[in-house]
Amino acid sequence: MDEFRRLTRLPAYVFNITSELKAAARKRGEDIIDFGMGNPDGATPKHIVDKLIEASQKTATHRYSLSRGIPRLRKAISNWYKTRYDVDLDPETEAIVTIGSKEGIAHLCLAVLDDADTVAVPNPSYPIHIYGPVIAGSKVQSISIDGAGADALLEKLEHNLPRMQPRPKLLILNFPANPTTQCVELSFFERVVALCRELGIYIVHDLAYADIVFDGYRAPSVLEVPGAKDIAVEFFTLSKSYNMPGWRVGFMVGNKKLVAALGRIKSYFDYGTFTPIQVASIAALEGPQECVAKIRDNYRSRRDVLVGGLNKLGWPVELPKATMFAWTRIPEQYRKLGSVEFSKKLLLEAKVAVSPGIGFGDHGDGHVRFSLIENEERTRQALRGIKQMFKNG
Repeated sequence: MDEFRRLTRLPAYVFNITSELKAAARKRGEDIIDFGMGNPDGATPKHIVDKLIEASQKTATHRYSLSRGIPRLRKAISNWYKTRYDVDLDPETEAIVTIGSKEGIAHLCLAVLDDADTVAVPNPSYPIHIYGPVIAGSKVQSISIDGAGADALLEKLEHNLPRMQPRPKLLILNFPANPTTQCVELSFFERVVALCRELGIYIVHDLAYADIVFDGYRAPSVLEVPGAKDIAVEFFTLSKSYNMPGWRVGFMVGNKKLVAALGRIKSYFDYGTFTPIQVASIAALEGPQECVAKIRDNYRSRRDVLVGGLNKLGWPVELPKATMFAWTRIPEQYRKLGSVEFSKKLLLEAKVAVSPGIGFGDHGDGHVRFSLIENEERTRQALRGIKQMFKNG
């Protein structure tokens, strides 16, 4: 058998372990309550779907699109940033449409990295932040953020980045964070931008959960920092804010050099997202935003039921200020199992599926991640199953 060297650098996808167990349990007729994949379960708002249908009926939209995204959507993206963050963007040179942020991050890494480069990435992180650089052939230098608050993380960055050899080409960040739900204020980005400017490091920030925020918290954009566009780009996806995960549409904005690099490599890989989806995305960004508030409130309600219920069971969990997740340290009595075996135990005994923390990096192994993708009634059912598991020991 041929050995595919690039694939040997990728570990086994640990989420497959619980996914296979979940599928087997459901095949046996068991009711598994699924908090695993961060896959929004709500319907896409009607006005967005209606625009897709309207655009799809025009035969001109059935042809190849543009890998950078249609001009009208890039203009809508730029207007969205101006309205929301008071950030000025040139839609021609500082904005590019991606087939979801995951594709964009992976292809950006392929465009700008090679085997001589290194990338600094917090650990734990969303897998593509770690393995996008690995797939591109570069090396990852991990920065542990397990249990670290924003101030502690900032101190780690300011201590570690100048001492890393070789100097990282990119620093990949994600706030509000998946899986840890960690949040930062604009002052955090101000210091990180100053540090990376001094060291000559590009910043890649994933702002996927900009709208899924609670209790008065506002998620800042790194591009709000004056001069950030000199060294930074930011990704956003419509998946979470507008319940559009399967539509696969997102964008990257900021530094012209990185935007051009991504645009060049995408021109070899794809012809862009289906044009009617891009037209519908304009309707999402420019249309009524009450739907975003409803989606956010739905996640907040689910968060309150899940986190409140876990705490009542004696499983201490901090109430997240943002994202569609709860990042939970494994209860002390089960901690020696590790996240994969504990996830198996939850699935087999409580009929609850979660994501093992080690899937987000080795520093995540003491945790599991709940996605807020089950309604309140199903969440209460899951809590009863977990209570029974605790009782059985």
